[in-house]
Amino acid sequence: MQFFKNVLSTVVGLFLFCFLFFIIIIIIGVMAAAGSSSSNDVVKVEDNSVIELDLEDVTDDYSGSFKYTDFSLLDHTYNEGLVDVLRALDHAKTDSRIKGITLTNSNASLGMAQSKALRDKLEEVKKAGKFVVAYSDAYSQRDYYLNSVADTLYLNPAGELEFKGLSSEVLFFKDFQDKTGVKMEVIRHGKYKSAVEPFLSNEMSEANRQQITELLNSVWASVAEDISKSRKIPVATLNNIADSLGARTPERAKAVKLIDKIGYQDEYENGIKKALSLRKTEEFNTVDVLDYVKATLGEVQANTFTNDIVAIIYAQGDINGGEGDVNVIGEESIRRAFKEALADDGVKAIVLRVDSPGGSALTSELIWREVELAKKRKPVVVSMGNYAASGGYYISCGADRIFAEPNTITGSIGVFGALPNLTGLANKVGIHAEEVSTHANATGYSVFTPLKESTRGYITEDIEDVYQTFVSRVAAGRKMSPEAVDAIAQGRVWSGSEALKVGLVDELGGLDKAVAHAAKLAKSKKYGTLDYPVYEKEFGDMFKGLGFAKTKEELIKEEVGAEAYEVMQRIKRISQLKGAQAAMPYEINIR
Repeated sequence: MQFFKNVLSTVVGLFLFCFLFFIIIIIIGVMAAAGSSSSNDVVKVEDNSVIELDLEDVTDDYSGSFKYTDFSLLDHTYNEGLVDVLRALDHAKTDSRIKGITLTNSNASLGMAQSKALRDKLEEVKKAGKFVVAYSDAYSQRDYYLNSVADTLYLNPAGELEFKGLSSEVLFFKDFQDKTGVKMEVIRHGKYKSAVEPFLSNEMSEANRQQITELLNSVWASVAEDISKSRKIPVATLNNIADSLGARTPERAKAVKLIDKIGYQDEYENGIKKALSLRKTEEFNTVDVLDYVKATLGEVQANTFTNDIVAIIYAQGDINGGEGDVNVIGEESIRRAFKEALADDGVKAIVLRVDSPGGSALTSELIWREVELAKKRKPVVVSMGNYAASGGYYISCGADRIFAEPNTITGSIGVFGALPNLTGLANKVGIHAEEVSTHANATGYSVFTPLKESTRGYITEDIEDVYQTFVSRVAAGRKMSPEAVDAIAQGRVWSGSEALKVGLVDELGGLDKAVAHAAKLAKSKKYGTLDYPVYEKEFGDMFKGLGFAKTKEELIKEEVGAEAYEVMQRIKRISQLKGAQAAMPYEINIR
């Protein structure tokens, strides 16, 4: 019997080995084929073409470059970030093959600052003599903000247009804690530090309501101003339209001039044919924007290695430490990026592109230190994206100059700590904990016993120390007194426009403007850009997220739905926090 067991286990082991080996060979083959045939896969851009601006799969500024430390054959770079799209559109301005751009049923998932950057680039395309037109079966308010830059806007006769102003919904979990017995022990500095407020109350504090109201009004003012310029409609009129929902139907939208024409997609396409001097029976040439990115990548990068270089280091996502990734800021990849940029004699200046709501205070301090060291050797300029708040501001404050979009969310200079406590739940289910220790504070903190006042006192001291350090970093970087920083800190969140007024940023503008200023500081007249960091991975990471091996998070999201999953994630993020946190309120979700 034992013999048959041994044979069976050997057969199973061989089968699993062969299966895994087969999968590995397939992956290597696919990657090798992709590398060898990438040039053949590039779409040829025909004359008299129109770019289809479909950005449904573009969410990040930087899509990342990856190095597999244990399998160099799998090294690869993606070129589908928003920055690549913006560079391609910049190239399109002088590309004689491109006659215009169409936004057809665009469903972009970009943040407010990203949308503004894209709108600004489309304005440049229009000034270069190319047409920009838009059609949609229905415009969400986010999509309308982007599409409103077009020369001509179409809306389907049976469609609708959402134009109602901005809002932000906050969920509170105090009663949930009381009912479940799961409590969050919270220690914070900053009266506006509302990242933990949902665990302390069942309603919004006046301080939080004030900051969110002022933030929404400031962001809306930026949005309305852009739409006003594009559509030639006074801001006051736009506010009246939003208050009365006066553009919700195609007829109403056309009457108040938010759109130009009511028609079907085929009629819209006939309009494009007319602009291209084609007959209705003829088809016009189109190229997807991501295909155009690949087709023009070489031309776009041509200046990089023939002129001076401005290194762009992307810090996007939560600040959590370690190596990091496209959506997680880690000190290892950022530190390596700074060192590589400083060691390269061709790199004359550095731009740190920040899109982060913050996170670990320790990691923020480590990255702040890299900025301090770097600017002693080369100019360092910060460009803020959708967010540069709390830890995101921490890593920005020491730069030689800071740029933000008007609707960037920044500031949130404050610190908190949150500790999950299961004492109530444990008592409900009959679990009791006792401690034995040699010294008064040897036990530290346990999730199964109430937080001791002495322990709370020590943690509070630590939080205060981190806050004072945070304030001192901002004071030194912004050349302000600690008292002046504290007056605008306390966890308060500001829009880019407001941050300019209180001295937290130096200038309003996007990434292009920040790069140009960095080059000016370096006295470089001709320059290209080079993107960092290169993230180091291991071969096993290739299998994560594959369709045949979904993660538990992916499975849960499919079962409970996206909105319920987001609520679960909010609770999870707070419960897993370690150490002092310099993070903005998760609840600021503008819609």
